[in-house]
Amino acid sequence: MNNIDMIKEKAATAEEIARKVWLAGLGAYGKGYEEVKGRFETLSTDSNKLFDELVVKGAKLEAEGKGKVKEVQTKVAAKTEIETRIETVRTKLGFNNTDSDQKIEELNTKIDALTAAVAKLAAKPAAKKA
Repeated sequence: MNNIDMIKEKAATAEEIARKVWLAGLGAYGKGYEEVKGRFETLSTDSNKLFDELVVKGAKLEAEGKGKVKEVQTKVAAKTEIETRIETVRTKLGFNNTDSDQKIEELNTKIDALTAAVAKLAAKPAAKKA
């Protein structure tokens, strides 16, 4: 084999090695791309699944919250109704008057006057007997 043939053979071998290196690099890139793509798809699927689960959980909590709000509204309405009835009864009985101290003073004056009148009446029969 002459030198030219040897050089051509070495060049062909070097070209084949360079091609294989190029293909290995390209293959590594492709494998990495496929792996990343697979992970991204898994992540995307998992994210969508998590999002859907969160939506379902949110809907459940919203329904429970609305139920609790309705329950509290009902209790507040019942309490307000009871308080209104109590207020009506207090007004009818005269307990809601702001001038209650004045009325008590008037009643004390009347009781004092009645006590004095009873005392006078009680004293007259005793004086007639004597």
